[in-house]
Amino acid sequence: MYFDLNVPVIAHEGPGVLPSKKSKGKQPKLQNTMVFTPAQIVAMEARVDLLVHLGYTVIAFNQTIEKKIDPKTHVNILLSVLPQLKKRTGVVFLKRLTINLDDDNAKGFGLTSANASLVDTYDLIALAPTTAATFSVACLTHSLPSPLTAHIILLPLTLPRLPFHLKHTLVRAAIKNGAVFEINYAGALGDTESAQINFGVNDSGLTTKKNWWAAAREVVRVTKGKGIIIGGGVTREADYRSPKDVRNLITLLGLAQNLAHDASAIAPKSLVLRAQTRKTYRAILSGPILVVPTVPGLTTPQDSDRATPVQHGPETTPAIASLPAGSTVPTETPQQSNHSNKKRPHAGRGLEDGPSCKKKKNQGAVLSK
Repeated sequence: MYFDLNVPVIAHEGPGVLPSKKSKGKQPKLQNTMVFTPAQIVAMEARVDLLVHLGYTVIAFNQTIEKKIDPKTHVNILLSVLPQLKKRTGVVFLKRLTINLDDDNAKGFGLTSANASLVDTYDLIALAPTTAATFSVACLTHSLPSPLTAHIILLPLTLPRLPFHLKHTLVRAAIKNGAVFEINYAGALGDTESAQINFGVNDSGLTTKKNWWAAAREVVRVTKGKGIIIGGGVTREADYRSPKDVRNLITLLGLAQNLAHDASAIAPKSLVLRAQTRKTYRAILSGPILVVPTVPGLTTPQDSDRATPVQHGPETTPAIASLPAGSTVPTETPQQSNHSNKKRPHAGRGLEDGPSCKKKKNQGAVLSK
């Protein structure tokens, strides 16, 4: 099972009507809505078919926003596009939201309890920090278990230089809380559109590749290969790669083969399971199970109840083999002791029963003749 948790989705903005109760008899306000053209739906179908052909079974469509989440203007465009895609057996579609963090929306970018209903419509939440302050907030605050937890931290690897220093304390705290750092292989192939969509960067292909390799190696060095997932972030079909090709590509960053496999298959699976805890109470995945520890040599009340009852006397049950129809199983009656069957002879009659008594009878018969 292989995952691609970053498939960018872009829609055209169109005017929509926003009704208002206070504006009686007035012209209704206009609200920007996202509209997908038939050509875009066909292109997304072709992209999904290509990903399935390459071996991906879990695909997350990514919606990126530049500003904070505003309940008046925010629209989940994935709710309208996913039902239009045909269903495929063995393929799972997920909805992901990526929020770009800068100095303007670092403190109020919309991840509050008031907007929990909007966030619940997404399966995954990712943060893309661009400053040192936003990186610290993403690692320490928004990685804690809560209904608004952001489990993915997307770093600007295609910039000429990382805008902040990757501190070991922040990285370890984020990984301990369950967050992961995403590395998109689109930058290694010189995909400039992906960098423009995620961070608004316009660079040439050669510059993008150079920056990506330098920044990705720094991420691997700081994390020591743990807490990393590999995503796509690809906007052109020609840049898609199979999971094994991506794994071989990531090994060039200094990752071992087993860690590269975990980053493409094991870590994304654990991430999706942890992301489901946002919709549970205090991020509890399942009900607790009480386990009573046992000490060797001591019996617990449960063990005493399970003990077999003591049998009094030797009771044996003979094994009954398969017998032909109409036959019965012989049963043995208990033999009584010799003292109960035989009578003890009297002292005076003991000689008459012996061989001397027979000789006297024979002699008496001869004399009578």
